[in-house]
Amino acid sequence: MRERRPGSARLERLQGLLDAVLSVSSGIELESTLRRIVRAAVDLVDARYGALGVLGANRELAELVDVGVDDATRGRIGALPTGDGLLGVLIHDPKPLRLDDLTQHPAAMGVPANHPPMRTFLGVPVRVRDEVFGNLYLTEKRGPGGFTEEDVSVVEALATAAGVAVENARLFEQSRRRQRWLEASSEVRAELLAGCTATDALQMVARRVRELAEADHALILLVDEEADVLRVHSYAGPGGSALVGRQLTDGGSVLAAITRDGVPRLIPDLAEALGGELGADAAEFGPAVAVALRSAGGATGVLIALRDKGSPSLEPAEVPLLSSFADQAAVAIEFAEKQRTQWLLAVLADRDRIARDLHDHVIQRLFATGLGLQGTLRRAADLDVRARIQKAVEQLDETVREIRTSIFDLHTSGSNGMEGLRRRLLDTVAELTADASPTPSVRISGAVDTLVPPSVAEHADAVVREAVSNALRHARATELTLAVDAGEDLVIRVGDDGIGIPSDVRRSGLANLAERARACRGTLDVVARESGGTLLTWRVPLP
Repeated sequence: MRERRPGSARLERLQGLLDAVLSVSSGIELESTLRRIVRAAVDLVDARYGALGVLGANRELAELVDVGVDDATRGRIGALPTGDGLLGVLIHDPKPLRLDDLTQHPAAMGVPANHPPMRTFLGVPVRVRDEVFGNLYLTEKRGPGGFTEEDVSVVEALATAAGVAVENARLFEQSRRRQRWLEASSEVRAELLAGCTATDALQMVARRVRELAEADHALILLVDEEADVLRVHSYAGPGGSALVGRQLTDGGSVLAAITRDGVPRLIPDLAEALGGELGADAAEFGPAVAVALRSAGGATGVLIALRDKGSPSLEPAEVPLLSSFADQAAVAIEFAEKQRTQWLLAVLADRDRIARDLHDHVIQRLFATGLGLQGTLRRAADLDVRARIQKAVEQLDETVREIRTSIFDLHTSGSNGMEGLRRRLLDTVAELTADASPTPSVRISGAVDTLVPPSVAEHADAVVREAVSNALRHARATELTLAVDAGEDLVIRVGDDGIGIPSDVRRSGLANLAERARACRGTLDVVARESGGTLLTWRVPLP
Protein backbone atom coordinates (compact mmCIF):
# COMPACT_ATOMS: atom_id res chain seq x y z
CA MET A 1 0.00 0.00 0.00
CA ARG A 2 1.37 3.38 -1.02
CA GLU A 3 2.10 5.75 1.92
CA ARG A 4 0.69 9.30 1.68
CA ARG A 5 3.43 11.93 1.58
CA PRO A 6 3.46 14.81 4.16
CA GLY A 7 3.22 17.38 1.39
CA SER A 8 0.07 15.74 0.10
CA ALA A 9 -1.52 15.84 3.58
CA ARG A 10 -0.67 19.53 3.86
CA LEU A 11 -2.23 20.22 0.48
CA GLU A 12 -5.36 18.37 1.51
CA ARG A 13 -5.58 20.43 4.67
CA LEU A 14 -5.10 23.68 2.75
CA GLN A 15 -7.79 22.56 0.33
CA GLY A 16 -10.03 21.84 3.32
CA LEU A 17 -9.32 25.32 4.70
CA LEU A 18 -10.11 26.88 1.34
CA ASP A 19 -13.36 24.91 1.15
CA ALA A 20 -14.20 26.04 4.69
CA VAL A 21 -13.53 29.70 3.83
CA LEU A 22 -15.74 29.43 0.76
CA SER A 23 -18.42 27.74 2.85
CA VAL A 24 -18.58 30.40 5.55
CA SER A 25 -18.62 33.15 2.89
CA SER A 26 -21.41 31.63 0.82
CA GLY A 27 -24.38 33.21 2.57
CA ILE A 28 -25.55 36.58 3.88
CA GLU A 29 -27.93 35.44 6.62
CA LEU A 30 -26.16 36.04 9.94
CA GLU A 31 -27.60 33.05 11.82
CA SER A 32 -26.79 30.55 9.07
CA THR A 33 -23.33 32.11 8.61
CA LEU A 34 -22.52 31.57 12.29
CA ARG A 35 -23.58 27.94 12.10
CA ARG A 36 -21.47 27.34 8.96
CA ILE A 37 -18.44 28.82 10.75
CA VAL A 38 -18.79 26.37 13.64
CA ARG A 39 -19.39 23.42 11.33
CA ALA A 40 -16.34 24.32 9.21
CA ALA A 41 -14.11 24.66 12.30
CA VAL A 42 -15.23 21.28 13.67
CA ASP A 43 -14.56 19.58 10.34
CA LEU A 44 -11.15 21.23 9.86
CA VAL A 45 -9.65 20.00 13.15
CA ASP A 46 -11.75 16.84 13.51
CA ALA A 47 -13.39 17.99 16.78
CA ARG A 48 -16.42 16.28 18.26
CA TYR A 49 -18.02 19.47 19.61
CA GLY A 50 -17.83 23.12 18.60
CA ALA A 51 -19.47 26.39 19.54
CA LEU A 52 -19.29 30.07 18.67
CA GLY A 53 -19.96 32.36 21.62
CA VAL A 54 -21.27 35.75 20.44
CA LEU A 55 -20.52 38.69 22.74
CA GLY A 56 -23.14 41.28 23.65
CA ALA A 57 -22.89 45.03 24.21
CA ASN A 58 -21.35 44.64 27.68
CA ARG A 59 -18.99 41.83 26.60
CA GLU A 60 -21.27 39.24 28.12
CA LEU A 61 -22.10 35.97 26.35
CA ALA A 62 -25.22 36.90 24.39
CA GLU A 63 -25.59 33.84 22.13
CA LEU A 64 -24.03 30.38 21.75
CA VAL A 65 -24.22 28.62 18.37
CA ASP A 66 -23.15 25.00 18.88
CA VAL A 67 -22.54 21.86 16.81
CA GLY A 68 -22.34 18.26 18.02
CA VAL A 69 -24.86 18.34 20.86
CA ASP A 70 -28.30 16.96 19.94
CA ASP A 71 -31.52 18.78 20.84
CA ALA A 72 -32.47 16.35 23.62
CA THR A 73 -29.11 16.76 25.37
CA ARG A 74 -29.23 20.52 24.87
CA GLY A 75 -32.63 20.61 26.52
CA ARG A 76 -31.35 18.65 29.53
CA ILE A 77 -28.34 20.96 29.92
CA GLY A 78 -30.63 23.94 30.39
CA ALA A 79 -29.65 27.61 30.42
CA LEU A 80 -27.04 29.27 28.24
CA PRO A 81 -23.55 29.58 29.84
CA THR A 82 -22.93 32.97 31.41
CA GLY A 83 -19.36 33.35 30.16
CA ASP A 84 -17.63 32.52 33.44
CA GLY A 85 -14.85 30.00 33.93
CA LEU A 86 -12.84 28.85 30.93
CA LEU A 87 -15.18 30.56 28.46
CA GLY A 88 -14.62 33.83 30.27
CA VAL A 89 -10.83 33.54 29.89
CA LEU A 90 -11.11 34.13 26.14
CA ILE A 91 -13.71 36.85 26.65
CA HIS A 92 -11.38 38.87 28.88
CA ASP A 93 -8.13 37.87 27.14
CA PRO A 94 -8.97 37.26 23.46
CA LYS A 95 -6.07 35.17 22.18
CA PRO A 96 -5.78 31.48 21.16
CA LEU A 97 -5.91 28.96 24.01
CA ARG A 98 -5.01 25.26 23.51
CA LEU A 99 -5.37 22.70 26.33
CA ASP A 100 -4.80 18.96 26.45
CA ASP A 101 -6.94 18.72 29.59
CA LEU A 102 -9.32 21.60 30.22
CA THR A 103 -10.16 20.31 33.70
CA GLN A 104 -6.62 21.19 34.83
CA HIS A 105 -6.89 24.88 33.94
CA PRO A 106 -7.14 27.19 36.99
CA ALA A 107 -10.30 28.84 35.62
CA ALA A 108 -12.06 25.54 34.89
CA MET A 109 -15.42 25.24 36.64
CA GLY A 110 -16.46 21.88 35.24
CA VAL A 111 -19.24 21.22 32.78
CA PRO A 112 -22.97 21.53 33.61
CA ALA A 113 -25.04 18.53 34.61
CA ASN A 114 -26.06 16.32 31.65
CA HIS A 115 -23.28 17.87 29.52
CA PRO A 116 -21.12 15.43 27.48
CA PRO A 117 -17.62 14.91 28.96
CA MET A 118 -14.91 17.13 27.47
CA ARG A 119 -11.14 17.17 27.86
CA THR A 120 -9.13 18.55 24.93
CA PHE A 121 -9.88 22.21 24.16
CA LEU A 122 -9.07 24.87 21.58
CA GLY A 123 -10.36 28.45 21.76
CA VAL A 124 -9.78 31.16 19.14
CA PRO A 125 -11.27 34.70 19.01
CA VAL A 126 -13.22 35.86 15.96
CA ARG A 127 -12.65 39.52 15.12
CA VAL A 128 -14.72 41.82 12.94
CA ARG A 129 -12.26 44.59 12.01
CA ASP A 130 -10.73 45.49 15.40
CA GLU A 131 -13.71 44.34 17.45
CA VAL A 132 -13.93 40.91 19.07
CA PHE A 133 -17.23 39.53 17.80
CA GLY A 134 -17.01 36.25 19.70
CA ASN A 135 -14.93 33.15 20.32
CA LEU A 136 -14.72 29.73 18.67
CA TYR A 137 -14.65 26.90 21.22
CA LEU A 138 -13.65 23.41 19.99
CA THR A 139 -13.43 20.31 22.21
CA GLU A 140 -12.79 16.56 22.08
CA LYS A 141 -10.46 16.13 19.12
CA ARG A 142 -10.97 12.70 17.59
CA GLY A 143 -8.03 10.31 17.47
CA PRO A 144 -4.98 10.12 19.70
CA GLY A 145 -3.50 13.25 21.21
CA GLY A 146 -4.97 16.70 21.48
CA PHE A 147 -5.14 19.78 19.29
CA THR A 148 -1.85 20.79 17.63
CA GLU A 149 -0.20 24.09 16.80
CA GLU A 150 -1.16 23.45 13.21
CA ASP A 151 -4.80 23.17 14.33
CA VAL A 152 -4.42 26.55 16.00
CA SER A 153 -3.05 28.11 12.81
CA VAL A 154 -5.80 26.60 10.67
CA VAL A 155 -8.59 27.77 13.00
CA GLU A 156 -7.02 31.25 13.22
CA ALA A 157 -7.05 31.46 9.42
CA LEU A 158 -10.67 30.33 9.41
CA ALA A 159 -11.50 32.89 12.12
CA THR A 160 -10.06 35.67 9.95
CA ALA A 161 -12.23 34.63 7.02
CA ALA A 162 -15.16 34.18 9.39
CA GLY A 163 -14.73 37.78 10.59
CA VAL A 164 -15.16 39.04 7.02
CA ALA A 165 -18.20 36.80 6.50
CA VAL A 166 -19.74 37.97 9.76
CA GLU A 167 -19.18 41.61 8.81
CA ASN A 168 -20.91 41.09 5.46
CA ALA A 169 -23.79 39.27 7.12
CA ARG A 170 -24.11 41.99 9.76
CA LEU A 171 -24.15 44.70 7.08
CA PHE A 172 -26.90 42.82 5.28
CA GLU A 173 -28.81 42.35 8.53
CA GLN A 174 -28.45 46.05 9.37
CA SER A 175 -29.68 47.00 5.90
CA ARG A 176 -32.69 44.73 6.30
CA ARG A 177 -33.37 46.08 9.80
CA ARG A 178 -33.12 49.65 8.54
CA GLN A 179 -35.63 48.82 5.82
CA ARG A 180 -38.06 47.40 8.38
CA TRP A 181 -37.74 50.54 10.53
CA LEU A 182 -38.40 52.73 7.47
CA GLU A 183 -41.47 50.65 6.61
CA ALA A 184 -42.73 51.09 10.17
CA SER A 185 -42.26 54.88 9.90
CA SER A 186 -44.23 54.88 6.65
CA GLU A 187 -46.97 52.84 8.31
CA VAL A 188 -47.31 55.38 11.13
CA ARG A 189 -47.46 58.29 8.67
CA ALA A 190 -50.05 56.53 6.54
CA GLU A 191 -52.29 55.83 9.55
CA LEU A 192 -52.05 59.46 10.69
CA LEU A 193 -52.91 60.77 7.23
CA ALA A 194 -55.87 58.38 7.16
CA GLY A 195 -57.29 60.05 10.28
CA CYS A 196 -55.76 57.94 13.05
CA THR A 197 -55.59 59.84 16.36
CA ALA A 198 -52.27 60.70 17.98
CA THR A 199 -53.08 58.30 20.84
CA ASP A 200 -53.66 55.40 18.46
CA ALA A 201 -50.53 56.34 16.51
CA LEU A 202 -48.37 56.30 19.66
CA GLN A 203 -49.78 52.89 20.59
CA MET A 204 -48.87 51.66 17.11
CA VAL A 205 -45.36 53.09 17.57
CA ALA A 206 -44.97 51.16 20.84
CA ARG A 207 -46.13 47.90 19.21
CA ARG A 208 -43.79 48.28 16.24
CA VAL A 209 -40.80 49.19 18.43
CA ARG A 210 -41.33 46.10 20.56
CA GLU A 211 -41.46 43.94 17.45
CA LEU A 212 -38.57 45.48 15.51
CA ALA A 213 -36.18 45.79 18.46
CA GLU A 214 -37.00 42.22 19.54
CA ALA A 215 -37.84 43.65 22.95
CA ASP A 216 -40.10 42.27 25.68
CA HIS A 217 -41.71 45.65 26.34
CA ALA A 218 -41.99 49.11 24.79
CA LEU A 219 -43.01 52.28 26.62
CA ILE A 220 -43.81 55.82 25.57
CA LEU A 221 -43.75 58.47 28.29
CA LEU A 222 -44.88 62.02 27.54
CA VAL A 223 -43.92 65.19 29.38
CA ASP A 224 -46.72 66.60 31.54
CA GLU A 225 -45.55 70.22 31.78
CA GLU A 226 -48.24 71.28 34.25
CA ALA A 227 -47.39 68.55 36.77
CA ASP A 228 -43.66 68.52 35.86
CA VAL A 229 -43.66 64.72 35.51
CA LEU A 230 -43.29 62.06 32.85
CA ARG A 231 -46.48 60.07 32.36
CA VAL A 232 -46.81 56.64 30.72
CA HIS A 233 -48.93 57.23 27.64
CA SER A 234 -48.53 53.98 25.68
CA TYR A 235 -47.33 50.46 26.48
CA ALA A 236 -46.81 47.33 24.43
CA GLY A 237 -46.01 44.06 26.13
CA PRO A 238 -47.44 41.12 28.04
CA GLY A 239 -48.57 43.22 31.02
CA GLY A 240 -51.57 44.81 29.32
CA SER A 241 -52.30 48.49 29.96
CA ALA A 242 -51.83 48.58 33.75
CA LEU A 243 -48.84 50.91 33.41
CA VAL A 244 -50.66 53.49 31.30
CA GLY A 245 -51.32 56.69 33.24
CA ARG A 246 -48.64 56.13 35.86
CA GLN A 247 -46.15 58.93 36.37
CA LEU A 248 -42.47 59.36 37.17
CA THR A 249 -40.95 62.11 39.30
CA ASP A 250 -37.65 61.48 41.12
CA GLY A 251 -37.18 57.95 39.83
CA GLY A 252 -37.45 59.16 36.28
CA SER A 253 -34.44 61.47 36.54
CA VAL A 254 -32.46 59.49 33.96
CA LEU A 255 -35.43 59.71 31.57
CA ALA A 256 -35.99 63.39 32.37
CA ALA A 257 -32.35 63.98 31.43
CA ILE A 258 -33.10 62.53 27.99
CA THR A 259 -35.91 65.04 27.48
CA ARG A 260 -33.49 67.86 28.36
CA ASP A 261 -30.41 66.92 26.33
CA GLY A 262 -31.92 64.57 23.73
CA VAL A 263 -29.06 62.09 24.15
CA PRO A 264 -30.10 58.38 23.97
CA ARG A 265 -29.24 56.16 26.92
CA LEU A 266 -28.38 52.47 27.25
CA ILE A 267 -29.76 51.57 30.68
CA PRO A 268 -28.49 48.27 32.19
CA ASP A 269 -31.40 47.89 34.65
CA LEU A 270 -34.47 50.06 34.07
CA ALA A 271 -36.32 48.86 37.18
CA GLU A 272 -33.41 49.98 39.34
CA ALA A 273 -33.07 53.28 37.45
CA LEU A 274 -36.77 54.08 38.02
CA GLY A 275 -36.57 53.37 41.73
CA GLY A 276 -39.80 51.39 41.82
CA GLU A 277 -42.00 54.35 40.83
CA LEU A 278 -43.91 52.32 38.25
CA GLY A 279 -44.80 49.68 40.85
CA ALA A 280 -44.65 45.90 40.80
CA ASP A 281 -45.58 45.71 37.10
CA ALA A 282 -42.14 47.13 36.26
CA ALA A 283 -40.12 45.11 38.80
CA GLU A 284 -38.72 42.77 36.12
CA PHE A 285 -37.71 45.52 33.69
CA GLY A 286 -34.09 44.91 32.69
CA PRO A 287 -31.76 46.30 30.01
CA ALA A 288 -33.25 49.14 27.99
CA VAL A 289 -32.61 51.68 25.25
CA ALA A 290 -34.28 55.07 25.80
CA VAL A 291 -34.45 57.83 23.17
CA ALA A 292 -36.16 61.21 23.06
CA LEU A 293 -39.33 61.97 21.11
CA ARG A 294 -38.30 65.27 19.52
CA SER A 295 -40.35 67.81 17.61
CA ALA A 296 -39.78 71.40 16.52
CA GLY A 297 -40.51 72.65 20.04
CA GLY A 298 -38.07 70.26 21.72
CA ALA A 299 -38.39 66.86 23.38
CA THR A 300 -41.97 65.91 24.19
CA GLY A 301 -41.33 62.49 25.70
CA VAL A 302 -39.24 59.33 25.81
CA LEU A 303 -39.49 56.11 23.79
CA ILE A 304 -38.11 52.99 25.52
CA ALA A 305 -37.42 49.49 24.21
CA LEU A 306 -36.50 47.04 26.95
CA ARG A 307 -36.10 43.42 27.88
CA ASP A 308 -36.73 41.48 31.08
CA LYS A 309 -34.07 41.07 33.72
CA GLY A 310 -31.53 38.42 32.84
CA SER A 311 -31.97 38.95 29.10
CA PRO A 312 -29.14 40.14 26.82
CA SER A 313 -28.80 43.90 26.41
CA LEU A 314 -30.10 45.52 23.26
CA GLU A 315 -27.36 46.12 20.72
CA PRO A 316 -25.89 49.65 20.44
CA ALA A 317 -26.60 49.36 16.70
CA GLU A 318 -30.30 49.61 17.57
CA VAL A 319 -29.87 53.10 19.06
CA PRO A 320 -29.59 55.13 15.80
CA LEU A 321 -32.43 53.14 14.23
CA LEU A 322 -34.64 53.68 17.26
CA SER A 323 -33.72 57.38 17.43
CA SER A 324 -34.49 57.91 13.75
CA PHE A 325 -37.81 56.11 14.07
CA ALA A 326 -38.71 58.15 17.16
CA ASP A 327 -37.88 61.42 15.37
CA GLN A 328 -39.97 60.53 12.33
CA ALA A 329 -42.86 59.35 14.49
CA ALA A 330 -42.75 62.56 16.56
CA VAL A 331 -42.75 64.76 13.45
CA ALA A 332 -45.63 62.80 11.92
CA ILE A 333 -47.67 63.06 15.12
CA GLU A 334 -46.94 66.80 15.40
CA PHE A 335 -48.11 67.26 11.81
CA ALA A 336 -51.29 65.28 12.54
CA GLU A 337 -51.96 67.43 15.61
CA LYS A 338 -51.58 70.59 13.52
CA GLN A 339 -54.00 69.17 10.98
CA ARG A 340 -56.44 68.39 13.77
CA THR A 341 -56.11 71.93 15.10
CA GLN A 342 -56.89 73.33 11.65
CA TRP A 343 -59.88 71.02 11.42
CA LEU A 344 -61.11 72.17 14.83
CA LEU A 345 -60.76 75.80 13.77
CA ALA A 346 -62.87 75.06 10.69
CA VAL A 347 -65.47 73.29 12.87
CA LEU A 348 -65.58 76.24 15.28
CA ALA A 349 -66.01 78.68 12.40
CA ASP A 350 -68.90 76.57 11.09
CA ARG A 351 -70.43 76.46 14.57
CA ASP A 352 -70.23 80.24 14.80
CA ARG A 353 -72.10 80.51 11.50
CA ILE A 354 -74.80 78.09 12.69
CA ALA A 355 -75.09 79.96 15.99
CA ARG A 356 -75.54 83.29 14.18
CA ASP A 357 -78.22 81.81 11.94
CA LEU A 358 -80.07 80.37 14.94
CA HIS A 359 -79.91 83.66 16.81
CA ASP A 360 -80.69 85.99 13.91
CA HIS A 361 -83.41 83.94 12.25
CA VAL A 362 -84.82 80.99 14.19
CA ILE A 363 -85.07 82.61 17.63
CA GLN A 364 -86.48 85.83 16.21
CA ARG A 365 -89.21 83.92 14.36
CA LEU A 366 -90.08 81.86 17.43
CA PHE A 367 -90.15 85.03 19.53
CA ALA A 368 -92.47 86.72 17.03
CA THR A 369 -94.72 83.65 16.96
CA GLY A 370 -94.89 83.69 20.76
CA LEU A 371 -95.87 87.37 20.81
CA GLY A 372 -98.57 86.68 18.23
CA LEU A 373 -99.99 83.84 20.32
CA GLN A 374 -99.99 86.02 23.43
CA GLY A 375 -101.99 88.62 21.50
CA THR A 376 -104.43 85.92 20.40
CA LEU A 377 -104.70 84.74 24.00
CA ARG A 378 -106.33 88.01 25.04
CA ARG A 379 -109.02 87.62 22.37
CA ALA A 380 -109.86 84.00 23.13
CA ALA A 381 -113.01 83.55 25.20
CA ASP A 382 -113.05 79.76 25.44
CA LEU A 383 -111.14 78.58 28.52
CA ASP A 384 -109.93 75.39 26.84
CA VAL A 385 -108.57 77.37 23.88
CA ARG A 386 -106.86 79.83 26.25
CA ALA A 387 -105.21 76.93 28.11
CA ARG A 388 -103.96 75.40 24.87
CA ILE A 389 -102.57 78.73 23.65
CA GLN A 390 -100.86 79.34 27.01
CA LYS A 391 -99.26 75.90 26.87
CA ALA A 392 -98.03 76.57 23.32
CA VAL A 393 -96.47 79.87 24.45
CA GLU A 394 -94.68 78.11 27.32
CA GLN A 395 -93.37 75.44 24.96
CA LEU A 396 -92.06 78.13 22.62
CA ASP A 397 -90.30 79.83 25.54
CA GLU A 398 -88.72 76.52 26.54
CA THR A 399 -87.63 75.94 22.94
CA VAL A 400 -86.02 79.40 22.80
CA ARG A 401 -84.14 78.69 26.04
CA GLU A 402 -82.87 75.35 24.72
CA ILE A 403 -81.76 76.94 21.44
CA ARG A 404 -79.89 79.64 23.36
CA THR A 405 -78.19 76.93 25.42
CA SER A 406 -77.24 75.14 22.20
CA ILE A 407 -75.87 78.40 20.77
CA PHE A 408 -73.74 78.86 23.88
CA ASP A 409 -72.47 75.29 23.61
CA LEU A 410 -71.67 75.80 19.93
CA HIS A 411 -69.47 78.74 20.87
CA THR A 412 -67.67 76.95 23.69
CA SER A 413 -67.66 73.14 23.38
CA GLY A 414 -64.78 71.47 21.61
CA SER A 415 -62.65 74.61 21.60
CA ASN A 416 -59.89 72.77 23.42
CA GLY A 417 -60.14 69.67 21.28
CA MET A 418 -61.82 67.66 24.03
CA GLU A 419 -65.15 65.89 23.68
CA GLY A 420 -67.95 67.82 25.44
CA LEU A 421 -69.98 66.33 28.28
CA ARG A 422 -73.21 66.69 26.28
CA ARG A 423 -71.84 64.47 23.51
CA ARG A 424 -70.34 62.01 26.00
CA LEU A 425 -73.68 61.54 27.78
CA LEU A 426 -75.58 61.13 24.51
CA ASP A 427 -73.01 58.58 23.31
CA THR A 428 -73.26 56.70 26.62
CA VAL A 429 -77.05 56.47 26.38
CA ALA A 430 -76.84 55.39 22.73
CA GLU A 431 -74.32 52.69 23.64
CA LEU A 432 -76.45 51.33 26.50
CA THR A 433 -79.70 51.29 24.54
CA ALA A 434 -78.38 50.08 21.18
CA ASP A 435 -79.90 46.60 21.66
CA ALA A 436 -82.33 47.35 24.48
CA SER A 437 -85.74 48.85 25.08
CA PRO A 438 -87.29 51.18 25.97
CA THR A 439 -85.54 53.99 24.15
CA PRO A 440 -85.07 56.73 26.75
CA SER A 441 -86.21 60.33 26.41
CA VAL A 442 -83.15 62.55 26.94
CA ARG A 443 -83.17 66.27 27.84
CA ILE A 444 -79.96 68.17 28.52
CA SER A 445 -80.27 71.83 29.51
CA GLY A 446 -77.80 74.44 30.64
CA ALA A 447 -74.21 74.94 29.49
CA VAL A 448 -73.04 71.49 30.57
CA ASP A 449 -69.93 71.63 28.40
CA THR A 450 -68.79 74.88 30.03
CA LEU A 451 -70.03 74.86 33.61
CA VAL A 452 -69.14 71.27 34.54
CA PRO A 453 -65.41 70.79 35.36
CA PRO A 454 -63.64 67.67 34.03
CA SER A 455 -63.48 66.01 37.45
CA VAL A 456 -67.26 66.26 37.89
CA ALA A 457 -67.86 65.33 34.25
CA GLU A 458 -66.14 61.97 34.83
CA HIS A 459 -68.51 61.26 37.73
CA ALA A 460 -71.53 62.45 35.72
CA ASP A 461 -70.80 60.09 32.86
CA ALA A 462 -70.37 57.17 35.28
CA VAL A 463 -73.63 58.06 37.09
CA VAL A 464 -75.62 58.15 33.86
CA ARG A 465 -74.11 54.85 32.76
CA GLU A 466 -74.89 53.14 36.09
CA ALA A 467 -78.38 54.58 36.53
CA VAL A 468 -79.57 53.96 32.97
CA SER A 469 -78.12 50.44 32.83
CA ASN A 470 -79.77 49.56 36.17
CA ALA A 471 -83.13 50.77 34.91
CA LEU A 472 -82.78 48.82 31.67
CA ARG A 473 -81.71 45.59 33.40
CA HIS A 474 -83.93 45.51 36.47
CA ALA A 475 -86.89 47.91 36.30
CA ARG A 476 -88.92 46.19 33.53
CA ALA A 477 -89.94 49.68 32.44
CA THR A 478 -91.81 50.76 29.33
CA GLU A 479 -90.74 54.41 29.70
CA LEU A 480 -87.36 55.81 30.69
CA THR A 481 -86.37 59.47 30.99
CA LEU A 482 -83.01 61.16 31.52
CA ALA A 483 -82.80 64.85 32.40
CA VAL A 484 -79.49 66.67 32.94
CA ASP A 485 -79.48 70.31 34.03
CA ALA A 486 -76.46 72.53 34.68
CA GLY A 487 -77.01 75.69 36.71
CA GLU A 488 -75.84 76.39 40.24
CA ASP A 489 -75.89 72.61 40.63
CA LEU A 490 -75.47 69.75 38.20
CA VAL A 491 -78.65 67.70 38.51
CA ILE A 492 -79.10 64.31 36.87
CA ARG A 493 -82.56 62.72 37.03
CA VAL A 494 -83.31 59.21 35.77
CA GLY A 495 -86.94 58.10 35.96
CA ASP A 496 -88.83 54.99 34.87
CA ASP A 497 -92.30 53.45 35.21
CA GLY A 498 -91.07 49.98 36.18
CA ILE A 499 -91.19 47.81 39.29
CA GLY A 500 -88.47 49.58 41.23
CA ILE A 501 -84.86 48.68 41.96
CA PRO A 502 -84.18 45.25 43.57
CA SER A 503 -82.54 45.28 46.98
CA ASP A 504 -79.27 43.71 45.79
CA VAL A 505 -78.87 46.40 43.12
CA ARG A 506 -79.75 49.07 45.67
CA ARG A 507 -76.97 47.86 47.95
CA SER A 508 -74.24 47.61 45.30
CA GLY A 509 -74.84 49.96 42.38
CA LEU A 510 -76.49 52.76 44.36
CA ALA A 511 -73.72 52.71 46.96
CA ASN A 512 -71.30 53.55 44.15
CA LEU A 513 -73.48 56.46 42.99
CA ALA A 514 -73.80 57.76 46.56
CA GLU A 515 -70.02 57.62 46.98
CA ARG A 516 -69.57 59.62 43.79
CA ALA A 517 -72.03 62.21 45.07
CA ARG A 518 -70.16 62.52 48.38
CA ALA A 519 -66.86 62.90 46.50
CA CYS A 520 -68.35 65.96 44.79
CA ARG A 521 -70.02 67.29 48.00
CA GLY A 522 -73.44 66.37 46.64
CA THR A 523 -76.40 64.08 47.34
CA LEU A 524 -78.19 61.07 45.92
CA ASP A 525 -81.94 60.55 46.34
CA VAL A 526 -83.92 57.53 45.14
CA VAL A 527 -87.70 57.65 45.59
CA ALA A 528 -90.71 55.69 44.39
CA ARG A 529 -92.95 57.69 42.05
CA GLU A 530 -96.65 57.93 42.81
CA SER A 531 -97.48 56.85 39.26
CA GLY A 532 -95.18 53.82 39.60
CA GLY A 533 -91.52 53.30 39.02
CA THR A 534 -88.49 55.06 40.45
CA LEU A 535 -86.93 58.53 40.25
CA LEU A 536 -83.18 58.81 40.90
CA THR A 537 -81.79 62.31 41.51
CA TRP A 538 -78.02 62.93 41.66
CA ARG A 539 -77.17 66.52 42.59
CA VAL A 540 -73.75 68.12 43.08
CA PRO A 541 -72.76 71.80 43.37
CA LEU A 542 -70.84 73.46 40.54
CA PRO A 543 -67.98 75.91 41.13
